[in-house]
Amino acid sequence: MILHRVLLVLHVLPRLLIVSAYPSKLPCNFPAIFNFGDSNSDTGGLSATSLTDPVGWPNGETFFKMPSGRNADGRLLIDFIAEELGLPYVEPYLDALGGNFSHGANFATTLSPILDQNSTLPLGFYSPFSLSVQLSQFLQLKKRSQVLYQQGGTKKYMVPREEFFAEALYTIDIGQNDLTSILFSPNMSPENYLQDALQRLATVIKEIYKTGGRYFWIHNTGPLGCLPYVLVRPPVGSEEMDETGCRIFYNALAEKYNAMLNETVVKLREKLPAASLTLVDVYSAKYHLITHASNYGFENPLKACCGNGDDKYNYNVNARCG
Repeated sequence: MILHRVLLVLHVLPRLLIVSAYPSKLPCNFPAIFNFGDSNSDTGGLSATSLTDPVGWPNGETFFKMPSGRNADGRLLIDFIAEELGLPYVEPYLDALGGNFSHGANFATTLSPILDQNSTLPLGFYSPFSLSVQLSQFLQLKKRSQVLYQQGGTKKYMVPREEFFAEALYTIDIGQNDLTSILFSPNMSPENYLQDALQRLATVIKEIYKTGGRYFWIHNTGPLGCLPYVLVRPPVGSEEMDETGCRIFYNALAEKYNAMLNETVVKLREKLPAASLTLVDVYSAKYHLITHASNYGFENPLKACCGNGDDKYNYNVNARCG
């Protein structure tokens, strides 16, 4: 089972549908990665804070042989991206103990939304490190790192060079928690909320562009209706489930978001002519793996890896393992 989980990620990468404004056959020589996101790319950010208990076993048992701050038993997509680029794993910005940011930083935290917490996103349920907060952290790192670099000494080798910020790859993997907020807020207008969220995402990309960032790698969201925490919601009739067992409404919501995200990226390409924006179709890759689970050694692709074990989805809200 552990091997299959590793193979799962390895099979995702070549199946990702990549749409770029500037396709190129040149090798990727990015000197750094700056990542913004949620649990899908959190390499220890939230675990390093006092907002939650540190991520413990069985997380990390497959590859790191110990808890690594990731809500998974092995590596995440952001880890494989770093490996492919020949870079170290991107260290969480919030982990102040021994952090080395010479080749980038990871601002992602579990439960991070695009929009800030307010009356729409209840305080306490989501991470306070929204996308806007992550942008502020990046701007602080960019400013402070150059002061440390100029001071020399050992600190010089723990922060990015100034030119790295213009040459780096900026990865963005966020949005799932905003869709979840619609799940728990039945009176919310999905259309208006998604427009607000994507407007904020576009603003963040523009701000990074103003600082010199040019290369953006953006993930769309996965099939929300196939996730255990959605499937354990009050039961619905078979007509509201697809042939795989996923909830049609929530997958349609994810597809709506992804279509709007695609439109947002198209508009950004017009407004940011010097930028290279790549949109990655994670939804199709994940849904393919779910619908063809047996090909990859899985018996029940809709079942959580750990939980109570007392229902067909094995879901436990307090079990924070991938």
